[in-house]
Amino acid sequence: MANGGNYLKSPDLLPVTHQQRNIGTFGFAVIWVGMAIVLAAFAIGGAGIISLSLPMVILATIIGSVLIGVFMTLIGDIGIEHGLSFPVYMRAPFGTIGTHIPSLVRGVTAACWFGINTYFGALAINGILNLLIGFNNWFLCFLIFAALQLFNTSLGIKSIERFADFAAPIIILISCWMYITLADNATTQGKDVWSWVESPTTGMTAFTAFMVVVMANMGFWATLAADMPSLSRFFKAPKNERNWFKRNKTQLVGSLIVMPITNTFIVAIGAVCYMAVASADPVNALQQSASGFILGILLLMIVLAQWSTNTSANVIPAATIFSNIGGPKVPFWVGVIVAGIIGILAQPWSLFGVLVEALLIIGGILTAIVGILFADYYLIRKRRVNVKELYELDGQFKFMNGFNLAGLIAWVIGGILANMFPTYSSLIGFFAGAIIYYVLAKYWWFKKYPQAELIDPSDEKYLGITIGHDWDDIIAQEMEPESVPVLSIVSTEVDTIIEIKGTE
Repeated sequence: MANGGNYLKSPDLLPVTHQQRNIGTFGFAVIWVGMAIVLAAFAIGGAGIISLSLPMVILATIIGSVLIGVFMTLIGDIGIEHGLSFPVYMRAPFGTIGTHIPSLVRGVTAACWFGINTYFGALAINGILNLLIGFNNWFLCFLIFAALQLFNTSLGIKSIERFADFAAPIIILISCWMYITLADNATTQGKDVWSWVESPTTGMTAFTAFMVVVMANMGFWATLAADMPSLSRFFKAPKNERNWFKRNKTQLVGSLIVMPITNTFIVAIGAVCYMAVASADPVNALQQSASGFILGILLLMIVLAQWSTNTSANVIPAATIFSNIGGPKVPFWVGVIVAGIIGILAQPWSLFGVLVEALLIIGGILTAIVGILFADYYLIRKRRVNVKELYELDGQFKFMNGFNLAGLIAWVIGGILANMFPTYSSLIGFFAGAIIYYVLAKYWWFKKYPQAELIDPSDEKYLGITIGHDWDDIIAQEMEPESVPVLSIVSTEVDTIIEIKGTE
């Protein structure tokens, strides 16, 4: 590179051009179906049905899903407009070095999700072995399953990830079978699935229980709400389109229609699962609802689904974050091992029992980041971004030794306020983060560190696809011709999901 090895210009971090975007509305819808089939979502339904009827659980889930879907779509415009990923744009509100701190939180969260999914897969493996040879040691299965996934990922083997294209629709069929079977099971016990509640509540207590389900669903997808630009930068969008809704059509259909429907279905199954077998654990429910060959096949599908989801949506993003933070001395395979160790030490067998409470905490912390991104992108910069400077070591986003204190302070205060009121954590986190950042950045930090796009808010200089502008020409000017990377975007949905540093 002409700049002497500027790590900020790593090929995978450069803007995605209009010609390189290949995911349409249908493609994103398919991706969402695959992502939203997450067995851990059963826990939300199982916890909700204790105090609320199934219709109220469904309503709360729809509200929470739509709200977080709105956040996703708003932040996703960063990827649509400028072709930028989450870690690159985070340099604006957090600084070129400060961006690593919230990224690390995101990486640890992904590693914990790896542990939870591995736990489900291990229980399924244990169930299969118990059927075949009478073996019964889920913890040994957990360690072996974790090691296999980490080894698979460290070698960069893609075959098991591509299986997700096949696994997702099969899991949908399994889910339909589970709902019908479990609903019949509950009915035979004299329970009306649409009115039964384990411990009915009224008044403010019922409202609190309702809001907990809303916030748990928001917390479940909060990481993706912040990280949506990493995926949306690959979405097809019309050039020279100033209408925000037309420009974000793909996002609107996927995040506000497909995701809420699919997510609500899975949460509802978790609620019915609890009615039928007094547990929201899907593996336990299968073992009580099927037997023999059918049970073995169902459990095998759970194993493969957890494996494919984990490698693409949890291990790879977590390992990438740890590797990036560690620099050249921490290769990707070391990042994979770190992600695995964190996932194991998190004791996921204990996390499932407190998952809803954990989601309230996570939701507040991560939606504070979403609020900061919203304030920085929409309220302060008004979608105009000095993209060239995002890739400069000593540019305007270096701030104070690489840190934007306005973003860090807003994040800490926003996260604390959110968790002081966990019943409304995700909403408080978003608005607190946005308001605090707006005030600190606009009236303090950016007066100390002037921003070119605020001094001269030029559409021609600082808008992207809205005016038909790709940023690859600006970045390429800083690199030797032979060093200019060609981003190869794989068109399959599963490989695209690798770009999601997600919540599942």
